[in-house]
Amino acid sequence: MEIKVLDKGFIKLVNLMGEDKTAVRAARVSYGKELSTDEKDIQLINYLMEHKHHSPFEHQVFTFHIKTPIFIARQWMRHRIGSYNEISRRYTTKFAEEFYIPDHIRIQDTKNKQGSIHTEDKHMEKKAIEIVKYTYNYLYETYNKLLEMGVAREMARMILPVGQYTQFYWTVNVRSLMNFLNLRADSHAQWEIQQYAIALAKIFKEKLPWTYDAFLKFEYKGDLLNEIN
Repeated sequence: MEIKVLDKGFIKLVNLMGEDKTAVRAARVSYGKELSTDEKDIQLINYLMEHKHHSPFEHQVFTFHIKTPIFIARQWMRHRIGSYNEISRRYTTKFAEEFYIPDHIRIQDTKNKQGSIHTEDKHMEKKAIEIVKYTYNYLYETYNKLLEMGVAREMARMILPVGQYTQFYWTVNVRSLMNFLNLRADSHAQWEIQQYAIALAKIFKEKLPWTYDAFLKFEYKGDLLNEIN
């Protein structure tokens, strides 16, 4: 399962360990029991979520392959309860030519210093995007010149901007995934990472529908996921 995000990014589901009933089994082991009817299992998942008994959801584990701009990856990796492996510019120049080109420009929100709003100035927007493209091209050409001179990859990479795309694997349990969605699938988060959070939620909903529905009902604190189909 793969969802395209931004202009060149994606989220791919690599692996899922567990199902909705995995959390049920983990919870019922406390009483020496296992599964019941679907109806009772759904009721238990809802009970666990409502009363914040979250440890059973640590037994449901996703592995994703993610392609995103570096500035989003650095926000992402603030979520430390998970495992990461990222492409390294010390080892390869593969995909080094890929940069995020926004389709819009935002300006600083004067009311919320950490926020931004889409500009209505189309002339400024066009000019700003042209500057972004020009800068990427210049820096990428310079990067290649350094490599051609014999400069090591680990040094030549230092001039590359945070708008370059990176790729990484992320293995995360559902408890931590829900925390990510609470913080990033929210209008207070940066727009670009919101798009990745929405894509993650779509995969979560498809693969673990009982758990996802209980999350939305009892645990979700954001404001973007209620309209996901």
